[in-house]
Amino acid sequence: MADAGDVRRLALALPHVVEIDSDGFDFRVAGHGFVWSYPERRPGKARLIRTDIAVLFVGDEAEKQALLLGEPELFFTAPGYDGWPLVLLRLAAVDAGRLAELVTDAWRMRAPDALAGERGEAGGLPSPELG
Repeated sequence: MADAGDVRRLALALPHVVEIDSDGFDFRVAGHGFVWSYPERRPGKARLIRTDIAVLFVGDEAEKQALLLGEPELFFTAPGYDGWPLVLLRLAAVDAGRLAELVTDAWRMRAPDALAGERGEAGGLPSPELG
């Protein structure tokens, strides 16, 4: 079981990551978002920042659909995310190793090639130890 603190620790362990000031978490590399808190839109109400749900960049529609269909207990989508290479992740349902993999993969897809190569030289994934 993971939480926003675990996302923060994993994201900040990656090279050149910047955390954007927000009510939840919002991480970028080279100006590109790769993981952030879900801004739930509710009809007639203000947006609710959900720190128990992470929005992850996944690269393309095929990967998005594979995750949604293959692991529906972890991933889902919402109106407004159609056509975007993004999935929503239930943090309470994901284990440490899988979260580390997902955050690192999202970072890798958004980082310029030179930075992504830096991560490969640095020795792989952030430690999956939680809490």
